[in-house]
Amino acid sequence: MAKKTLKKKVLKKKVMKKAQAKPAASNIAAPVVDSAREIWLAGLGAYSVAQAESGKLIEQGTKLFDKLVSEGSKLEKMTRKVTDTAVGDIKGGVESTVDAVRKQATDNWDKLENIFEDRVARVLGTLGVPTADDVNKLSARVQKLSRQVTTLAKSSSPKAAKPRKAAAKKKVTKKVSKK
Repeated sequence: MAKKTLKKKVLKKKVMKKAQAKPAASNIAAPVVDSAREIWLAGLGAYSVAQAESGKLIEQGTKLFDKLVSEGSKLEKMTRKVTDTAVGDIKGGVESTVDAVRKQATDNWDKLENIFEDRVARVLGTLGVPTADDVNKLSARVQKLSRQVTTLAKSSSPKAAKPRKAAAKKKVTKKVSKK
């Protein structure tokens, strides 16, 4: 029985300690609860400030974006101007080179053509074939002779013979006098 009473006493002490420990624990927990509440309130405040600041940041971001677009537009115009000038210079250089090559090709073609014509003319001359100049000279001579024959034929007619003879004598006398 002594054991039972001892157990009861020990048990009673434990219950008493628990009862006393509860108010002491709530006194210790009060600063922690207060601190947790302050942390919670600080978080809410940070969220509110972040929300207000984000509006400002978005506005600043929009202004910055517009400024960047403006600067990009200016840079694009400047770059286009520079590239247009460079392309124009290159185009001019290419055109002048093409013109020079074209002129040289034309000159070389003309030289080749002249060499070919000379060789053909020599071969034709060797074969005794008359050239176009020879034919033209011969044609001019034939026309001249044809006119002379026509005039002689007219002068040999009886009516025109007398005046022609006089004209022919005058020509002769003039020729003689000049000598």
